[in-house]
Amino acid sequence: MKSRDTLIRLKRFQVDEKRRRVAQIEMMMAEFDRMAADLDREIAAEEHKAGISDPNHFAYPTYARAAAQRRDNLRMSAQNLHTQLDDAKAELGEAFEDLKRAESLDDRERASERALDPAISQMGQARAMRATA
Repeated sequence: MKSRDTLIRLKRFQVDEKRRRVAQIEMMMAEFDRMAADLDREIAAEEHKAGISDPNHFAYPTYARAAAQRRDNLRMSAQNLHTQLDDAKAELGEAFEDLKRAESLDDRERASERALDPAISQMGQARAMRATA
């Protein structure tokens, strides 16, 4: 009984950890997307201020070039995180299935114990009646 409860608590903890990991990755992806959008606005403002929007132009603003590189790096990191997110969601699904199996097994064992309890008590009562007779 105690080991089943411990197993179920462990499985629930694992599911919660996987959920936290998925949420953390999703928040990081959203933050990277927000930062990339901010950099897009800064690049557009810098290009507008300089009057040059061609990155290959010799007088293209250095800040715009560096910001574009940073934006591209953020987008690549977000793509890498998307792969990690898919893996984390798969792990969450597996952990959830493990939890459901453990809970189902516990429910079945408790039901069989409940079914046996009346039979055992009836046997005990029958023995007691035989001993007194």
